[in-house]
Amino acid sequence: MRIAVIADTHLPRGAQRLPQACLEELALADLILHAGDIVTAEALDELRTLAPVEAVHGNVDEAALVARLDERAVVDAAGARIGMVHVPGPAAGREERLAGWFPTCDAIVYGHTHVPRVSRWSDRWILNPGSPTERRRAPARAMLRLDVEDGVITPCLVTLSS
Repeated sequence: MRIAVIADTHLPRGAQRLPQACLEELALADLILHAGDIVTAEALDELRTLAPVEAVHGNVDEAALVARLDERAVVDAAGARIGMVHVPGPAAGREERLAGWFPTCDAIVYGHTHVPRVSRWSDRWILNPGSPTERRRAPARAMLRLDVEDGVITPCLVTLSS
């Protein structure tokens, strides 16, 4: 199973749109995970025209979108359990906090920081796709691709541009 992971798209905002390379990754995915700050329900609905989407709400999403999405979610995909949240809390103690929120998950995806992260902590992946639209403090705009087979997750950071 191929999963595309994005967060912090912040759409629509002026003429800003998802980069073509991101759209291509999303269209190839069997599933899209969005870790919040989609902003509008219409933007979520547009993503759903590319592939099935599982998402959590972020801290700047409109009220109509917050009403449709949970703050935290767990997704079962090809034998793996993936936890999702937008705001991971302070950097100090982040890994332990996330593991406590999602004790049965093989991976935890979060957003909010716009800084990509692919790392192992204890027995699970801690993942942040960065943002495909607003790099802020990150070196480049980014997203993640997860290949999941028989419960084994293989993450790949996809750099979109600087």
